[in-house]
Amino acid sequence: MDASERQHKILAVARASGRVTVDDLSVRFQVTPQTIRKDLNDLCEQGLLARTHGGAVVTSSVENVAYTARRLIADAEKRAIGRAAAALIPDNSSLFINIGTTTEEVAKALIDRRDLLIITNNLHVAMQLYPNPAIKVIVAGGQVRHSDGAVIGASAIDLIQQFKVDLAVIGASAIDEDGTLLDFDYQEVRVSQAIIANARRVVLVSDHLKVGRSAPVRIAHIDQLDVFVTDKMVSSDLMRACKAAGVEVIETGMEVRPDAED
Repeated sequence: MDASERQHKILAVARASGRVTVDDLSVRFQVTPQTIRKDLNDLCEQGLLARTHGGAVVTSSVENVAYTARRLIADAEKRAIGRAAAALIPDNSSLFINIGTTTEEVAKALIDRRDLLIITNNLHVAMQLYPNPAIKVIVAGGQVRHSDGAVIGASAIDLIQQFKVDLAVIGASAIDEDGTLLDFDYQEVRVSQAIIANARRVVLVSDHLKVGRSAPVRIAHIDQLDVFVTDKMVSSDLMRACKAAGVEVIETGMEVRPDAED
């Protein structure tokens, strides 16, 4: 079996199960793990899969990767981004945090902080932060999306519009190299737009794998933000868009794990 045929079959397996692992594919196709890693990297470069530690998950331009799989993608990079973004948030401040696995890492980095008011449409964020009595958590009301615990809809937007906060921490499913932020769910996007409109300072948190990815619904443009926290900037066009808009770019310096660490 040549590489192209094997990669076609790997993609079919991934689409059937949502994710694949290097070890399982190595056994299935009776080739070395190094060969499978190269196959996965080739498929990722084509935008068909996204690498996780030990394997890969399916990507789509019209439907997001499942929440449980998203948590595995660039997990170490997301933790570093979360810590860097949390360092921008002073005690005695108010903020929005929207849905996303990277924004959840920001929340984790805020667990021991004091005198914060946090309004969120992310049930995972609320569950992480409410045990700290020094943090006041307000959860937007409305429909809870089963796939990831996002609260969406008109009621969530109405609640958000009652506030004008110091900071907003937002994520995006995809970032076009021209600076457009994109997502998959129109209702989720409307909540994110309300968050951006009602914050004095907006911080985008996203790993580099989101850059150049496709999604169908426009959230905003980079020029509506103040800070972009990422593991590394991989697009010169996006960097130019950030500079033109006066957006501060913070790179954590977290390198993507080499294949050998799979």
